[in-house]
Amino acid sequence: MEGILLLHKPKGLTSHDCVFKIRKLLKEKKVGHTGTLDPDVTGVLPICIGRATKLVEYITNDTKTYEGEVTIGFSTTTEDASGEVFETKQVQRTITKQEIENVLESLTGEISQTPPMYSAVKINGKKLYEYARQGIEVERPSRTIQIHEFTLLNSKEQYEGETISFRFRVVCSKGTYVRTLAVMVGERLGYPAHMSDLIRTASGSFLLEDCLTFPEIENLVEAGQIEEAMMTLDDALATFPKYIVDEQKEQIVRNGGFLKIPSSLVHFERIVIYNEKGRALGIYQKHPTKEGLWKPEKVLVNNQELK
Repeated sequence: MEGILLLHKPKGLTSHDCVFKIRKLLKEKKVGHTGTLDPDVTGVLPICIGRATKLVEYITNDTKTYEGEVTIGFSTTTEDASGEVFETKQVQRTITKQEIENVLESLTGEISQTPPMYSAVKINGKKLYEYARQGIEVERPSRTIQIHEFTLLNSKEQYEGETISFRFRVVCSKGTYVRTLAVMVGERLGYPAHMSDLIRTASGSFLLEDCLTFPEIENLVEAGQIEEAMMTLDDALATFPKYIVDEQKEQIVRNGGFLKIPSSLVHFERIVIYNEKGRALGIYQKHPTKEGLWKPEKVLVNNQELK
């Protein structure tokens, strides 16, 4: 079995929990997820099965889209709704829609972000959340991320109250902590804040409306129709330029050899190689030192698989 199962991840499960459940349901060992979602976060979680696990890193690197809620007035230890209250400061003034939109715009583009203590980032071989659970604060290196879009979804002109909440949409690069973005929004408005709700609505070209819930997956497995419900490798590779090779070059690809770049494809940095039967053989990239050649970045088949 191979393909990509688009899971609508439920609240309360880790991404690893979801992989474990899919392994049991499908009775498949080769299963991998494509980007961690916190237990409180729901939405699009592509699960790769069989040969598709070789594409995990490409799907993980895709742009992600989220819709969520920022609550201003108090922060939490985990920067989301599941943490303990850390700092409180009542909102004692009117915050306008324009003010919020200005803050979101200021956080659009290339920005620097420091990973939260409750995260899986490793420092000295240990995950940050392990330090956090021991009450140890460690220095975390900032990272550069890309915020392609950060939009206010509410139409209210003014926000008042001891705490205020508003919804947003964000389109961002891999490595973005959206809960940290919520904290940054609060800081720029002058108040502690946290992310009170979040759903991933898209992972690359994979959309929420195409996802299946666990009950739907269970029903499809029972009916023997689960493979028809999966996205194919070709679906995941659709954004790459395509190059079809003959049998001789197919053998080179199987063995991980170099290929000459045809003049029609010289402008592309990365392509997918297919054989004449329409099977994806590998992902190739330009050779860094040997001009005019592609080298294999990921071989998707081997000799035995193609027999």
